[in-house]
Amino acid sequence: MSKETSIKLFEQRQVRTYWDNNQEKWYFSIIDVIVILTESPRPRKYWNALKSKLNKEGSELSQNIGQLKMKAEDGKMRLTDVADTEQLFRLIQSIPSPKAEPFKIWIAKIARERIDEIENPELSFERAMETYLKKGYSKNWINQRLKSIEVRKDLTDEWDTRGMKKGLEYAILTNEITKAWSGFDVKNYKKLKDLKKENLRDNMSNLELVLNMLAEATTTEISKEKKPETFEQNKTIANQGGTIAGNTRKEIEEKTGKKVINKLSAKDFLENKKRLE
Repeated sequence: MSKETSIKLFEQRQVRTYWDNNQEKWYFSIIDVIVILTESPRPRKYWNALKSKLNKEGSELSQNIGQLKMKAEDGKMRLTDVADTEQLFRLIQSIPSPKAEPFKIWIAKIARERIDEIENPELSFERAMETYLKKGYSKNWINQRLKSIEVRKDLTDEWDTRGMKKGLEYAILTNEITKAWSGFDVKNYKKLKDLKKENLRDNMSNLELVLNMLAEATTTEISKEKKPETFEQNKTIANQGGTIAGNTRKEIEEKTGKKVINKLSAKDFLENKKRLE
């Protein structure tokens, strides 16, 4: 397992973290989080009591907690209980601490917003626009990005019609499209841009985004005409759609003499935008 370890600061307190490159997940030291939120002098005892409480409540969370080696205070690598982001939020909800309240309020707010968006899908676009504006993206880029969300939704609706399963099958088909048009699979495309959990599309230039939309929209149209019945047939069509966009990319590169695919991420684009203002 390839890994990247780091220390994150939470209110000037250290939380040991671990990035799993294969699963694309952050893992956090549970003991470190408990020390910060509870200020307990015996955090391991507190954690053991919390695990017992969760078990009695019928929660399977504590049973699914894993362990990873992290650097201890003595400088040695020792096994410690860790939680991914979802598990960590669930644990925070179980900790009766004033310091945990802001997290609980935020989680409740996010849950309410998601329910609102299910009832009124337009809200998700409005919130996305607001979020991107706050991050400093240009309105032109944001309009492209929101259009790409619509194009992506058309594609996944088509895959759903053809009986493709969310999760692994969607990921494989997306990978096939991305590799065919860009020359990189999703994992290596993100690696090129030095991304981890960040959304790849949020870190594409306008041209990269347009070509990705072309690849997905073309795949959708071919699928509607060919009506594939198996996963392999869908995979072939995904490659065809991506290849059409890939040929366009090559033509652009030939005419401009510049590579379309680049290592620049949103941070770089935004910094360049600020310099020009």
